[in-house]
Parts: sequence; structure tokens; C-alpha cells
Amino acid sequence: MFDSRSVRAAAKLVGVHRNTSFRWRHRFLDGVRHDQPERLAGIAEADEMFLLESQKGSRQLERPARKRGGVARRRGISHEHDCILVARDRSGQTCSFVTGRASLTARQLHRHLLPVLDPDVLLVTDGHPAYQTFAREAGIAHAFVSLRSGERVRGAVHVQNVNAYHQRLRSWLSRFHGVASRYLPNYLGWRWALDGERIVGAERLLQAAIGIFHIRR
Repeated sequence: MFDSRSVRAAAKLVGVHRNTSFRWRHRFLDGVRHDQPERLAGIAEADEMFLLESQKGSRQLERPARKRGGVARRRGISHEHDCILVARDRSGQTCSFVTGRASLTARQLHRHLLPVLDPDVLLVTDGHPAYQTFAREAGIAHAFVSLRSGERVRGAVHVQNVNAYHQRLRSWLSRFHGVASRYLPNYLGWRWALDGERIVGAERLLQAAIGIFHIRR
């Protein structure tokens, strides 16, 4: 798992059946995905990314099957896409959420983002109206850049850190050749564990798997 191997590759290396490899992967990740920062402080950037929803491994599909590497039936962002919200402060603390399908809403931001924001945080985003509505309703200080008009940086106001995280996440996910939508929260936790060097050894991974975090020695 530290090498981010596929289920089949891990099974072959360890000498177990691929189903065993799959089950143990998600036993570990079910604990790891809860190891997120309690608060983002200072300047926190937030932005969303989208992945084509996947019912990989499902016995009963809710739609016609796609070929690997398929595309959505509609152009643009639709209910065929999973929305992943990533918020990251300038110290590198990162929280990520699967908010649902299609475009992000202010209601989803209240549910997922508000609980992890320090009251004195400055939230920096792009110009998506959902962020503006959310910040106004929550009383959160908010600044944004207008990417549509070509503005990317205005002093300390930018979303470059969170966008760089998106790029690393998307590149890393590609090695698994498609992740089922229902398992995305597990993979988001796995990526944060690796990116933030939260889990750096087998013993620490076992502790996370049974819900023990922040061990002091």
C-alpha cells in the first residue's frame, strides 16, 4: 500500500488471492480515511474536481455498462460525475470530501466544509457562486479569483496549492484504472496519508486501521 500497488499486483507480491487483497485494502483504508485535520486555519483554499462516476465491481448497474475509459453521455458537469471537494490551508493541512454528484452547492459546503474551518479563517476560492453564498451565510471571510477572466493570482489570493493537490490526486488515481464511486472516500484518505506523510510505517497503518491516531511515544 505504501507503493500504491494495484489490488492484483499487491496480491501477487504477498501471495494471496486478489479478493483477499481487496478486502484487506479497504479494512485499512476504512480507518485511514477518518484521519483528517480537525481544523483548517489561516488562509484555506478550497476547490472542487470531478471524476466520472464508476460502478466498478457492482453486480447490478444503475445505467448501461461503459467500456474502460468511457465518457459521459452529456457534455459538461452532470449527475454522471462525482464531485470531490478539497480544502487545504497554507500549512498543508488538507481535508477532502465526496460531496455527491454534479455541481457543488452551498448546502453541501455547509455540511462538509464548515465543520473544519476555523472561525477566523480566510477562505480563498474561485468565483463559483456556491462559495460566495456559503461564506455569506456562514459569516466566513472570503476572497476569490476570477479564473474565467484570466485572474489566477492577486497577492495572497490564489488557489494554486489546492489545484496542485488536485493534480497529484488525479495522477495518483490513474494508476488504479478507475475507482468505484463508493470507495472514493477511502482513496481520498489514502492519498492524504501518503501526501501528508501521516502514515510512514506498517505499525502506524495497523494503528490507523483500528482507529488509533496521534500516538505519542
